Amino acid sequence: MNILKIIKDELLQEAESIRNVADRLGNEFTEAVELIFSCEGKIVVTGMGKTGIIGRKLAATLASTGTSAIFLHPAEGIHGDLGMVQKDDIVIALSYSGNTREMTELIPYMHFNKIPIIAITGNTDSELAANAQIVLNGSVPAEYEPFGLVPTCSTTVALAIGDALAVALLKKRNFNEEDFARYHPGGTIGRKLLLKVKDLMHSKDEMPIVSDAASLDVVVLEMTGKKLGCTCVLKANKQLAGIITDGDLRRLLSRGMKGLKQKACEIMTKDPSVIDAEMLAVDALYLMEEKKITMLPVVDDECRPVGILHMHDLIQAGVVG
Repeated sequence: MNILKIIKDELLQEAESIRNVADRLGNEFTEAVELIFSCEGKIVVTGMGKTGIIGRKLAATLASTGTSAIFLHPAEGIHGDLGMVQKDDIVIALSYSGNTREMTELIPYMHFNKIPIIAITGNTDSELAANAQIVLNGSVPAEYEPFGLVPTCSTTVALAIGDALAVALLKKRNFNEEDFARYHPGGTIGRKLLLKVKDLMHSKDEMPIVSDAASLDVVVLEMTGKKLGCTCVLKANKQLAGIITDGDLRRLLSRGMKGLKQKACEIMTKDPSVIDAEMLAVDALYLMEEKKITMLPVVDDECRPVGILHMHDLIQAGVVG
């Protein structure tokens, strides 16, 4: 038995099944997108068995890309959960045979409440297809399924059709990364696009600060105690005068013992790059990369320091990467 050949043949067969759907695309797909787009309620996706699993994925994809959607298990639907289907909703029903009992028993309720049905099915002559406003043909040759019974190519096709509908809808809605991030605040994209500097910066007692007249020993103690590898230097009016980093100290020591008598104002980097607390963390990252620095003072409207943002904070929050 050549395992690799079996796997390769199956992958190619599933790919061919999707290509066949693409070749027979008709206006019904456009009509389905337009109907979903104009829906004033929500999209209720339903399906049994393995096709139902595909339906759950479709509902999740729609919900995460700007289309209000839920999944309804048909068996639970006919035993009380049909109450979640309301006026102005649209049903997307997935059933390869189109004659699954639990699915067809939902039809009278949909008709009574005038709820449109979009069917994704492999049997355009089925009861489901006959009662649907729009039928999307997801059929595959019988020989493409093991024993003609195990859903492999057919579920792949149903998945691809669902994904294609979702992509068409998100583009029609002009859905972008910022929109996606709002639905995924815990994901990498969400962290990159939603986190602000104020969410990550070190402020108040965590923020290293010295006066511009501070001696070197005070500077070193402050930097060591706050463990950020830097300190803000303040003018008498509390505005930012500059910043001192570990690199500044190393350069100072390289000049010999004479430098140890200098004040903070003589050691600091004047007019450093600064950021606002409301800035997106990802924009702060871009600024660090542009300036080739690893820390940024955060200042208010009067240029008074309110925090420090370090590259390590961005890494820990998942903004980097």
